[in-house]
Amino acid sequence: MNIACVEPLGIAKERFEEIRRDFATDGHCFHYYLDRNESEAVLIDRMKECEIVIISNIKLSQNVLAACPKLRMLSVAFTGLDHIDLNYCQQHSIKVQNAAGYSTVAVSELAIGLMIDVMRRITSLDADTRQGGTRNNFLGRELHGKTVGVVGTGAIGTATIRLLTAFGCRVLAYNRSEHADVTALGVRYTSLDQLLQESDIVTLHVPLNSETHHLIDASKLALMKPSAILINTARGNVVDIDALAEALKSGRLAGAGIDVFESEPPLPQNHSLIHAPNCVMVPHIGYATREAFDIRADIVIDHVKQFLKEQQ
Repeated sequence: MNIACVEPLGIAKERFEEIRRDFATDGHCFHYYLDRNESEAVLIDRMKECEIVIISNIKLSQNVLAACPKLRMLSVAFTGLDHIDLNYCQQHSIKVQNAAGYSTVAVSELAIGLMIDVMRRITSLDADTRQGGTRNNFLGRELHGKTVGVVGTGAIGTATIRLLTAFGCRVLAYNRSEHADVTALGVRYTSLDQLLQESDIVTLHVPLNSETHHLIDASKLALMKPSAILINTARGNVVDIDALAEALKSGRLAGAGIDVFESEPPLPQNHSLIHAPNCVMVPHIGYATREAFDIRADIVIDHVKQFLKEQQ
């Protein structure tokens, strides 16, 4: 079969060559590309002769998929699948498999890092210090002893809970179903509204779908303590970004740490969060660690190999 990895995936050319030789041994042709190009025309050119494609979070619209009639499998080097036209894939019997679990540690660690950054103003004080500033009587806040609400207790949410308990936090959780391994950690499940009302920190770990789009809107933000902070390492549209910006600017919310937005960075200069106070923003780096990328590569290649075995 013709297999293509249409973007670099953060792995070296030498690793790609090992993968290519491995597939060639079994009679398959593996192509790889060392640049990321989101142009539909370029994607079609790279994918049109392939039965199997490896891709991460580049949008795959119906236009692209329809131009690839040989396509039978997508091995997605990403956890979420909302960037792919899944309806088209289902209608045309294209198997889609994500790389669940590769970035669990990476994202959970970033969530904790954003909490500490916002509470201790690390990013803004770094800039002040470089300009000759001092502490100027600033007092930060400690993570220890805080009540943290974890929205979504899948793998990443649960990993974040384990880190929070190590920091000495009281953890509340909200999820569609309760998990025994989470309650075993001393976590109490509550309604979303109660979680928002009681938490000093709220951290989001849910997928984006019709139920979670703008799950945290103006009405939900209004339930939070004025001293609370919001962390989002899930998906941008889980939060009404404009409502969050207004809450920060009006003092209704003390701070936010945001890794995900309505669309991938670069952000427009008029983006509502850019001038919001005490808002730490990073350009979707939660999943991006050396360790996670190495795990991801292994997962997506293993998925391809398993699919090939199933076709024999």
